[in-house]
Amino acid sequence: MMSMLFSANAQWVLLSTLILGMASGMIGCLAYWKRQSLMSDALSHAALPGVVIGFALIGSKNLPVMIAGAAVSALLGALLIQWIRTSSRIKEDTAMGMILSVFFGLGIMLLTIVNRTAGGNQSGLDSFIFGQAASMVRKDVTIMLFLAAVVILVVCIAFKEWKLFLFDPEFARGLGLNNRLMNSVYLAVLVLVIVIGIQAVGVILMAALLIIPSVSARYWTHSFKWMVILSAIFGGGAGMTGTLISTMGVGWPTGPFIVIASSALFVISIVFGSEKGLLVKALQLRAQKRQHVYAAMERSSAERGGEMG
Repeated sequence: MMSMLFSANAQWVLLSTLILGMASGMIGCLAYWKRQSLMSDALSHAALPGVVIGFALIGSKNLPVMIAGAAVSALLGALLIQWIRTSSRIKEDTAMGMILSVFFGLGIMLLTIVNRTAGGNQSGLDSFIFGQAASMVRKDVTIMLFLAAVVILVVCIAFKEWKLFLFDPEFARGLGLNNRLMNSVYLAVLVLVIVIGIQAVGVILMAALLIIPSVSARYWTHSFKWMVILSAIFGGGAGMTGTLISTMGVGWPTGPFIVIASSALFVISIVFGSEKGLLVKALQLRAQKRQHVYAAMERSSAERGGEMG
């Protein structure tokens, strides 16, 4: 087991899930403050038909083609969500739920058809549902690392612009920042981090890697900068831990273990978080009660002293 864990391929996979977790955590912060956490879930499910179609067109497991197919499918899902929201009275969250269900159902249908073809059942496409990082080869890892690094650079280089775009879009527009361009870039990096992560985490659980680290980081700080940093640390740590655990068994899916590791960090954050943690709130409430008791005792003592005088 130890030789397997520290093999060259395992080290590459661990590095890829570390970088993927960091990129997901950073993009998750943008989605959190944009109040579009459900968008990541909808687009990750919407990517499945593109993955299957990409495989069907080539006839073999070609990661760049499948990533391109996933990106096209996810972007189509995002455009349909916007079209439904703007051309009808349906709210955005309802539109997301509709697209999520329809595209995922279509993906499962196509996956069933492809698996029944010659060689389809040996394609490993099922791993895109729950994730199987251990099945990635060095070429897959290299592609994932490159694209994840692009996502991280986009967030870091335009950090000031992201703050303006998320917290004061009117002021940003007054400074000449193109909100439509920022929206397009936001959607592009969100789709990119989803499509590069579905092989490791799976389409069902990819949203958790985007949402949970950012929510966990919120319990430790009120600063957007430190929230992004902490979310990247939590996402990367969960990615590595979940991948390491999944390599200990034969055929264990990576995604669920990454989500469990991320959920453990969330539980720690919600209890011990320095800003909004339950323990901190309990201690603050206890201190406030003591202050009220002491203040009441002082007032009572002062009143008795006045009566005696």
